[in-house]
Amino acid sequence: MTGALPAPTLEALEGWRAAGQTIVFTNGVFDLLHRGHVEYLEEAAMLGDRLVVGVNSDASVQRLKGPTRPIVPGEERAELVGALACVDAVVLFDEDTPERLIHDVRPNVLVKGGDWALDQIVGREFVESLGGRVLSIPLRAGLSTSKLIERILAGKSALEE
Repeated sequence: MTGALPAPTLEALEGWRAAGQTIVFTNGVFDLLHRGHVEYLEEAAMLGDRLVVGVNSDASVQRLKGPTRPIVPGEERAELVGALACVDAVVLFDEDTPERLIHDVRPNVLVKGGDWALDQIVGREFVESLGGRVLSIPLRAGLSTSKLIERILAGKSALEE
């Protein structure tokens, strides 16, 4: 089910909290997973002991990015993100923002990419009210799904850039 924490994730969160582990949360579309995504998630994971990632569902992506997205279906995007060694749990969510999911996860650290100013990060006030930290990780120049899609549509190889 999208938008709700599955029982295994709830149990894991409870165990991690009981063990005093720091839970980091981030979210995104992660369409056409690329090196920029991987580096971002690895950096986010280094901010704590466990990384939980919210992945926008297909319906959410279409509302946010238009009818031609996503390229990769949500279940596959979630599976790919979850296969990364740095990721401990993945949850698909249907809403346009991860606000409800952040309230469910109650992370110690909330992270977004550098294209988000701290005062624009959804869930910031809630996480800070719990004594948590909110951080913005700089994006990697030239690494984006939009740029990858542009290259594919232009029929260019990676070597032509």
